[in-house]
Amino acid sequence: MTKEEKSKLEKYIAILTPEVEKLFGADTSGHNTDHLTRTMKAALYIAEKEQRAENINEVVVGVAAYLHDVHRFLQSKNGKYFTPKQSLPTAEKILRKLPLTETEIEQILYCIEFHEVYNWNDPENCKRPIEALIVQDADNLDAIGAIGIVRCFNFGTTHGIPWHNPNVPFDTSDTYNEDNGFEDASSLHHFYHKLFKLGKNMNTKTGKKLANERISFMKTFTNQMLDELDGKF
Repeated sequence: MTKEEKSKLEKYIAILTPEVEKLFGADTSGHNTDHLTRTMKAALYIAEKEQRAENINEVVVGVAAYLHDVHRFLQSKNGKYFTPKQSLPTAEKILRKLPLTETEIEQILYCIEFHEVYNWNDPENCKRPIEALIVQDADNLDAIGAIGIVRCFNFGTTHGIPWHNPNVPFDTSDTYNEDNGFEDASSLHHFYHKLFKLGKNMNTKTGKKLANERISFMKTFTNQMLDELDGKF
């Protein structure tokens, strides 16, 4: 990122921060301002590493990562499910407060809309703009590792999901699929259903490397937790 781009992004984030804190300050599900900041930092790190092979607009990456979860705020406010696509009018209204070009606004909204489109088995996925692939990787990275463990159990507690349900088998299939018939019977089940599979399904080389390191830590934790739950010494 050039000095000019860095200065521009810092200016934009300073403008957005009061709005973001107003929207997400009371969140208790793990989709709070800290998550947004971590996701932005991860996205910019990936963009820097991948920049060698791609022409990446890091301002678009940073702003999109910082605003990617507007739909979560709408869900909390309205008490019903909202898709990222349904959040675009709200996100665009926020973006209009920045001196962005129309092209940049379109690119940011695209990143927001597709960050939860998990069609990794579709070869067309890799043809999406690199900025959108990076934002998705960064968001998924914050779902794994030490922070991911805390967030998963915090989300489960908020939504009445138990730590573990030994009566339901884990999803040990190789690939993640929203429609594979497995439901998250517990927070630990979510590890097997989705989180352990993120490493294989990251979009970027940098994302894959970071994800595999974090997943290795999670598997050590999970094995220890299951042993303790079973009373093994």
